[in-house]
Amino acid sequence: MRDDDRPDDNRPEDDGPDDEHRRPAGVDDRTVGALGRLSEALETVERARGHLYGLHQMIGHADLMLDDVVAQFRAAGHHHLADRIETDLIGRNVIAGRWTFQIVEDFDDGYYARFRELDRQARTELVGGRRHLYEAEMKERRRSHGRPGHEARPVERGPDAEPGPPSGG
Repeated sequence: MRDDDRPDDNRPEDDGPDDEHRRPAGVDDRTVGALGRLSEALETVERARGHLYGLHQMIGHADLMLDDVVAQFRAAGHHHLADRIETDLIGRNVIAGRWTFQIVEDFDDGYYARFRELDRQARTELVGGRRHLYEAEMKERRRSHGRPGHEARPVERGPDAEPGPPSGG
């Protein structure tokens, strides 16, 4: 977003993002853009991490299924196949020296932890730790101000209110 495209700060105080989603004074567009791109990259890593946990669970499930496979081959008289699966495949390392839990732990403790730390450091140093500034400004540009369902912030509702968007629009 260019500086002259930023939302008009003459609007009522409650018609924009909360303080945690407002750009601090003196922070330029390039900085907000770079932080937004870093956040997007971290979100992509988060998705990859989910796939890694999916791999972990699927491989574990497949390994446990092999117990049944071995039993069925034995019952069918194919002891040689059952023996090979039992000794060569069940409990085998997925990657040299590692089961999937070790891959997940190495990823979490190494690359993932460092990525999250550098993202946090960049936000702390440049914008006081604020998150999603780029997206908050995009929301301000794209929403229809004053329209139901286009509020800048969550609408305060009573404890008996139905879930979902506020009525009236």
